[in-house]
Amino acid sequence: MSAAAVVTTGGLTKRYGNVIAVADLDLEVRQGEIYAFLGRNGAGKTTTIRMLLGLIRPDAGEVRIFGHQVRLDQPSWLRRVGSLVETATAYPNLTVRENLELQRRLTGAPAVAVARVIEQLGLSAAADRRAGQLSLGNKQRLALARALVAAPELLVLDEPANGLDPAGIVEIRELLRSLADDLGTTVFISSHILVEVAHLADRIGIVHNGRLVEELDRAALVAAARAFSAEQLTEQQRADALLTLELERYFLARTDGSVQ
Repeated sequence: MSAAAVVTTGGLTKRYGNVIAVADLDLEVRQGEIYAFLGRNGAGKTTTIRMLLGLIRPDAGEVRIFGHQVRLDQPSWLRRVGSLVETATAYPNLTVRENLELQRRLTGAPAVAVARVIEQLGLSAAADRRAGQLSLGNKQRLALARALVAAPELLVLDEPANGLDPAGIVEIRELLRSLADDLGTTVFISSHILVEVAHLADRIGIVHNGRLVEELDRAALVAAARAFSAEQLTEQQRADALLTLELERYFLARTDGSVQ
């Protein structure tokens, strides 16, 4: 029996003047899975996320979260959703702990939630520092912690690895994987870095110029990338290439339309 759909879109479309940012997008994200929305900068990822969260109104189509249609004037479903959109934001003159305490009160989370997310995101050493004095990586950790304070059933994250060093990226990857596996949290994550999501996502949707080019699971993505490497690279290039390079080449080929 397949898991219930947490996020669905049908014919989702958004235009800005003559530019089509998102075109006729159909998605389904199931409970407890990590779905990666993968595309180059400008592919329509953030616009899609803003429509999923009810921050902007689509020109056509609809979004449903937990089976309910998303409307700008009916935000009650937001209590079940944690999000990070575009850039990490916080009140710069408040400490990390104060920012999280404010978020806890706004969402009605229990008092223990602040200590929990500080531990989860590795922010203990920075807990009493003002947010405006944090490094870019710790600002991103704080933004992720705010998204997690209320223990949401759905996480919608726009480029969550921005500003993190390689070790931090691995930590966030492991955290998101544990949330999905252990708590059944559904994660919708956007990224322009294929290798970042290839290690994490259960399914990947490749978007280009606002359109869903292809949708496949992690195993199929790795297999397709390796097949592309075998067909397109010389023996010496294949010997020198790591999986990272294979995946990136495959992704670029998909969005350029040179692989059918």
